[in-house]
Amino acid sequence: MATQALWQPKEEGLREICGLLEQHISPTSDKTRIWQQLQHYTQFPDFNNYLAFIFARAQGTPVEIRQAAGLLLKNNLRSAFKSMDPAYQQYIKSELLPCLGAEDKHIRTTVGTITSVVVQQGGTIGWPELLQALIQCLDSNDINHMEGAMDTLSKICEDIPQELDYDVPGLAGRPIDVFLPRLFQFFQSPHASLRKLSLGSINQFIMLMPTALYLSMDQFLRGLFVLACDPAAEVRKLVCSAFVQLIEVNPSFLEQPHMKNVMEFMLQANKDSDDEVALEACEFWSVYCEAQLNPELLREFLQHLIPILLSNMVYADDDESLIDAEEDDSQPDRDQDMRPRFHSSRFHGSDDMKDDDDDSLNVWNLRKCSAAGLDIISNIYREEILPTLMPLVEAKLSTSDDETWKEREAAVLALGAIAEGCVEGLYPHLAEIVAYLIPVLDDKFPLLRSITCWTLSRFSKFIVQSIANQKGAEQFNKVLMGLLRRILDTNKRVQEAACSAFATLEEEAAKELAPYLETILQHLMCAFGRYQRRNLRIVYDAISTLADAVRVKLNQPRYLEILMPPLIAKWQQLSDSDKDIFPLLECLASIAQALGTGFSQFAGPVFRRCINIIQSQQLAKVDPASTGVQYDKEFVVCSLDLVSGLAEGLGSGIESLVSQSNLSDVLLQCCVDDAPDVRQSALALLGDLARFCPVYLRPSLSNFLKIAAKQLGASDLKESFSVTNNACWAIGELAINVGSSISEVREEVSPVVMTVFSCLVPILLHAEGINRSLVENSAITLGRLAWVCPEIVSPHMEHFMQPWCAALSMIRDDVEKEDAFRGLFAIVRLNPSGALNSLEYMCRAIASWHVMRSEDLHNEICQVLHVYKQMLSDGSWERCLSALEPPVKDKLSKYQV
Repeated sequence: MATQALWQPKEEGLREICGLLEQHISPTSDKTRIWQQLQHYTQFPDFNNYLAFIFARAQGTPVEIRQAAGLLLKNNLRSAFKSMDPAYQQYIKSELLPCLGAEDKHIRTTVGTITSVVVQQGGTIGWPELLQALIQCLDSNDINHMEGAMDTLSKICEDIPQELDYDVPGLAGRPIDVFLPRLFQFFQSPHASLRKLSLGSINQFIMLMPTALYLSMDQFLRGLFVLACDPAAEVRKLVCSAFVQLIEVNPSFLEQPHMKNVMEFMLQANKDSDDEVALEACEFWSVYCEAQLNPELLREFLQHLIPILLSNMVYADDDESLIDAEEDDSQPDRDQDMRPRFHSSRFHGSDDMKDDDDDSLNVWNLRKCSAAGLDIISNIYREEILPTLMPLVEAKLSTSDDETWKEREAAVLALGAIAEGCVEGLYPHLAEIVAYLIPVLDDKFPLLRSITCWTLSRFSKFIVQSIANQKGAEQFNKVLMGLLRRILDTNKRVQEAACSAFATLEEEAAKELAPYLETILQHLMCAFGRYQRRNLRIVYDAISTLADAVRVKLNQPRYLEILMPPLIAKWQQLSDSDKDIFPLLECLASIAQALGTGFSQFAGPVFRRCINIIQSQQLAKVDPASTGVQYDKEFVVCSLDLVSGLAEGLGSGIESLVSQSNLSDVLLQCCVDDAPDVRQSALALLGDLARFCPVYLRPSLSNFLKIAAKQLGASDLKESFSVTNNACWAIGELAINVGSSISEVREEVSPVVMTVFSCLVPILLHAEGINRSLVENSAITLGRLAWVCPEIVSPHMEHFMQPWCAALSMIRDDVEKEDAFRGLFAIVRLNPSGALNSLEYMCRAIASWHVMRSEDLHNEICQVLHVYKQMLSDGSWERCLSALEPPVKDKLSKYQV
């Protein structure tokens, strides 16, 4: 396959490649062997030319082989196009263009896919002939040419729409300016395929909103209203999508006189016989509400919309959940049943970094979208919607025959959807609603049992608050026992719903669960013994949530005898490279924190195994062959977080474990790992070790400080704020804990103070829009550094006093806040004039204390305020006080000023 000036394929090469492609698409062939042979050909520079020739010119060859050549060419070009000989690039481009109007539809759609990849690699500027060819095809009146060009254009619009909004030499205007009028013309085409492709292409630009589309908005909207009645469902779906996107990007486009017409169309589309059209229309209501647009406009449609939403919440006959619901727990899970899991690295701060259960991996459908829409509407219109909704819900719930179970299920779903938004309107009836739902937990239909679990969990707050009275306590007991029964259901879907619902109830009930602990543990560990792999993860979560809820109350021998043996058995059964160990590591971390020193009897083997897992993964990263395992950072992150859990649970008791290990070296390596979540967990552990066994870190203090300081210098704070946050917190913990005296710590800390200071001050200066925990930790760490090294920080205090004091005002009363204030007063003593312009801010920060537990700090505040009162004896002190809000002045009065 040698290079030639005018490239021509050799017959032998064509035969070989066509033969391989034929075998490749054969259902009985050895795919792996053939793929390896095809990959072998990629070492020849002109292999892609052969594929282009077969795809474009091999007329006598079956279209399946030509299409296979085209798809292989597309994949190759994605990685190799930029490094190819320019002559070969040009050859491939020239072969593709005639295929735009090919008679065979498979060839036309494949050439669109290949062309989009070439444009992604080389841009439209590198292929001016393409734009001219597309224009000629679109203007040709030949359906094959128009459809082929439109298909290619739609793929470019989908993959790289911005490429069409650049100036191209030799073209009158930008490509979008040239194509947009033609796309509008196709709205009136008799061919549904052209109407669909043209509208789909324009929709790709709504989020980008190029000038050409902005200026043509009236024409676009007129076209949308025409297409709203299109006989093709795919076109109607795209009309709905366009309106939804326009609401998200710029609702003003649709405001009077259009919005009412749009709503009327969406209401009809929401009842469309095609579920995909109805689903796209249903998205509109949530997006409208979330955009906080005029609620009056939507209000007049609610009495028509709510019945539609409720009707669409009934399971469709082809809903895959109806099939899944038949699975009982004796059937092992298949690999494809296992959803990907994502461990949230340990985060130190006031913000709860855990997301709600991520439902994004489930199939989104009309039923779920309708329920979500009802939820959002209920949060805006509150009890206003109940007179329309509740008679419909009650009518569905009043049925009892087997044929109407889906109607009852939709009604129970609706009650759960409005549980938050309509709680005040429902409040007088909540006990009655819960009483109705409890028996439904035992319904014969699995999906009714599972939805009832979820809906009851939505009323958890009310159920727990009602414990105060006898009837409420009895109802809480019935709900709890009912959910525990369902945890032991034989149906996998019900097990999942019951475990998740029970975890929600646990979070709400907390210490109220203590009297039921033995029963709860017996049920959870029974489920642990019988669940298949997928639902086992949810049991781990329920156990973790229970440990977080009851904390030290779990630390009793009779409870540990039920809880720990099955977990330890599973721990011993799983290998260090088995991904099923992840949720177990997370679960043990929660248990260790809850049990405190009670976990000591299990801590040694757990700690040593975590270190082994991290070390083997670090080795696998460099040399997987030697370890026999594939590197996966999740093993490192989960192990680091479990060691953090041990540190928090055992406190200073962790020192006996770490002192006999090489954790310090392992941790240093993890703190500089290229994966942000590994660094995030490593820095969290570093901070925990600084709190609980500072002596262990002392020999490496300087190294850890430098590494942590380096993590603060991220260029994009929004992307890396979790790592920056943990680094910031860890530096503060190291600064005040790791050293036998202030002078010893100062010697280690002083070299990094200005580096850290230069990173933290910009965070405080631009606090708006930055994660709250990062701002708080920055304020605390700055205070701790000021406490340890006041002489370094105080000369610069004028530059950051105001935002620093503002951030300190936001922090809850605790030891960390005390440390920060000690730093504040340390630099004020050294440089009192540096805070004169920020005195009001400092007074507000002082007044932010609700309860001052430290007598020393209280006295220090009194002294500092009296110093300023004396300094400002010319009336400035009174003027400063008069500028403060009355509650702030009241708080300051207890410091005798």
